[in-house]
Amino acid sequence: MSAKKIQIGMKPTNKAISPSADAWVETRKNPDEPEAMKRLTIDVPASLHRMIKSSCAMRGTKIADEVRELLLQKYGNQ
Repeated sequence: MSAKKIQIGMKPTNKAISPSADAWVETRKNPDEPEAMKRLTIDVPASLHRMIKSSCAMRGTKIADEVRELLLQKYGNQ
């Protein structure tokens, strides 16, 4: 009975990935993806919260959207 010989391909090399490729991966941005969001927590008096909540409910908007708009008006897209 003869042994079957199997040829194995070449050993992969340990070529270093170019730094420019790593930099590209780390800095690439997809213009179709929305910007990442961060959570902001603030404390407001209960009476102010009631006024904001009822006003938003009457307009059919969310408090977060209203606050985001106010912050953009104040600070813009700097």
